[in-house]
Amino acid sequence: MGLIELKSEQIFLTDRVNRIFRNAEAEAATSNGLSPRHLLIACFLEKTGVLGEISLRSDLNLDLLRMEIKPEETPINNEFFSIPVTKELEKLIEAAITYMKKYNQIYLNEGHILKAFLTTNTVDAFLSERDKKAIMAIGTASRDMITHLGNYQFPKIKQPPFIRRVQTDDYQNLIKFVKKYFSKEWAKTIEIGFRKENPTIYIAIEENEIIGFAAFDVYQNKKCYFGPMGVQNSNRTKGIGYELLHHCLKDMKEIGYEYAIIGGAGPIEFYEKACNAVVIPMPESFFNN
Repeated sequence: MGLIELKSEQIFLTDRVNRIFRNAEAEAATSNGLSPRHLLIACFLEKTGVLGEISLRSDLNLDLLRMEIKPEETPINNEFFSIPVTKELEKLIEAAITYMKKYNQIYLNEGHILKAFLTTNTVDAFLSERDKKAIMAIGTASRDMITHLGNYQFPKIKQPPFIRRVQTDDYQNLIKFVKKYFSKEWAKTIEIGFRKENPTIYIAIEENEIIGFAAFDVYQNKKCYFGPMGVQNSNRTKGIGYELLHHCLKDMKEIGYEYAIIGGAGPIEFYEKACNAVVIPMPESFFNN
C-alpha cells in the first residue's frame, strides 16, 4: 500500500493501483504527457483481481489504442506520478478520489478509477458497449468474494484495541455508531443480528468507545455470510478491520463452515490479502443478454 501526500490531505493507494500508475508511466515514457489512454492500457495489463476478469470479457485492442495516443501540448505535474500528465488525466484522478470519498473509503482502488473512466468520458471512443458493460458490472460495483476456511490459521492479534463479542447493553451504542459512520441499512442489519440468542457480532473498543464492528450470519439471515464490517475513519490503517475479520472467521470455522462469503466487498484487495479471498466471477449469462 502507498501513501501520497497532497497539499491538503493524504491519499492511500492500494498496491494494485500503485502498480497500475507505475505501468502507466512506463507506457507514457516516450510521450509528451501521461494521458487517460496510458492509464487505461495499464489497467488492462493488470491481470489480478477484477481487472483480469474484465480483460477476459473485453474486446479492447491495446495496440490500436497505443496508436491513437496523441501528444499533449502542455502537460502538468501531478503528485501521483513521476512524469507530467495531461489535464484530462488530472481531472480523471480527481473524479476517482471523489468516488473514493463518496464510498467512505480511504484507499484509492481500481474500482474508483474505472468508474472515473466511465463518467468522465475520457476514453469512450476506445470502448465498445460490451467493454463498458463489463467495466461497470465487474469493476465498479461491490462484489461478493469467497474464502475457504479448511486450512484457516487464526493470526496473532495485536492489542489495543480490545475486541469482543457484543453484549446486550452494547445495543444502543453500536446502533448509534453504525448509523453515524455508515448507514441506516447497516444499522438495521445489525439490529436484526441482535435479536439472535447469541449475536454473531464483534466490536472493537478503545477508551470505552466503539471504534469498529464486524458481523456474520446477520445479513438476511444468510449462513456462511460475513459482513457488514466497518471501522471509524480516524482509526483505519491500524489493522482493526483485519482483527475484526479474523475473529469472525475463527468463529465461522469453529461452527463448521467450510467457506465464508464476503458480501458486497468494496475494498477487494484488503480481503485478497487478509484472508486469501477471491472474487466470485460474474455469470456468463449476464454478458449474453
